[in-house]
Amino acid sequence: MECKIALENMPFIQENRLGLKFKVFVQPRSSKNMITGLHGDALKIKLTAPPVDGAANKMCIEYLAKCLNVPRSSMEIISGHTSRTKMVLFRFKDEKTASKTEQERIRRLIVSLLGGSNKTA
Repeated sequence: MECKIALENMPFIQENRLGLKFKVFVQPRSSKNMITGLHGDALKIKLTAPPVDGAANKMCIEYLAKCLNVPRSSMEIISGHTSRTKMVLFRFKDEKTASKTEQERIRRLIVSLLGGSNKTA
């Protein structure tokens, strides 16, 4: 899948010592799970789960992990647990040895999700 949006134009993907963090905007109770593009400076995700008892948060992590082909354990919501706008952290396997290649791979995957808007699963 070809990316329509350049990496340089993705300021919402930030690197820190633990991994890459990025904003997501979650729209719960959708008819299907899908990434629909950007909502301001956040990746917009529609989810079928309701926003009760952490169901939408859990589905958000599961869906992103599936789309990025990474373990769920590497994904974490670090802020916005009760908000539609959340900050998600993709944790590197080992913060001391996180290679630039791994960082670029995840960045490109996130951007590719935007390039293929309406990705469903």
